[in-house]
Amino acid sequence: MNSKKKDIRWTVSVALMAAIIVLLANTPLGMIQLPIIKATTVHIPVIIGAVLLGPLAGAILGATFGICSLVSNTVTPTLLSFAFSPFLSTTGVPGAMKAVWISVGCRILIGVAAGWVWILLKKIRVPAPVGLAITGFLGSMVNTICVMGSIYFLFAQQYAEAKEVAISAVFGLVMGTVTASGIPEAIAAAILVDAIGLALLKAMPRIMPEKKQKKEEPAEISA
Repeated sequence: MNSKKKDIRWTVSVALMAAIIVLLANTPLGMIQLPIIKATTVHIPVIIGAVLLGPLAGAILGATFGICSLVSNTVTPTLLSFAFSPFLSTTGVPGAMKAVWISVGCRILIGVAAGWVWILLKKIRVPAPVGLAITGFLGSMVNTICVMGSIYFLFAQQYAEAKEVAISAVFGLVMGTVTASGIPEAIAAAILVDAIGLALLKAMPRIMPEKKQKKEEPAEISA
């Protein structure tokens, strides 16, 4: 009975976090329109959800983020939306499958990676404020590296055409995006995940669907 109650609380918590993601994804705070691509802050609640609710919840929330990204790039496309929306594929079915991977698959990895990084950091007894910052930074970098890396390996030719550069210049452009946008975005994620996550960890117990919850309780939060 007690386990069932925990499962219900976990499900409701995931649903609430997913609602926050959908809300953010449909406001300027979540999807920031840039000239050639859409920057995002929606990965932050994905990371926080993975910390509070575990890797499975992180995967669900990442998928929610990815679906929102797919819809956004379909409804209001940019020059690179072919890499995020299967409906704008320029290379048929293979291109559509690649787009689904970038828009949804890469975002699922954010939650999975963040959830397991947090569990690992707890096991080695890293203080919660430090662990949250590391988890936020790495989760954000997973998003940037996975998305931009997939664009490079799967859509290099189309990316070069969209940017009007030679294909040999694509690697430099991708690395430039990772450095100029990805690292500052990861630093911001580290700060926000640390501040918000620490407050939530103090305010509520961690809810996990597994029966081994006691073994995975967060380490005592140090100031």
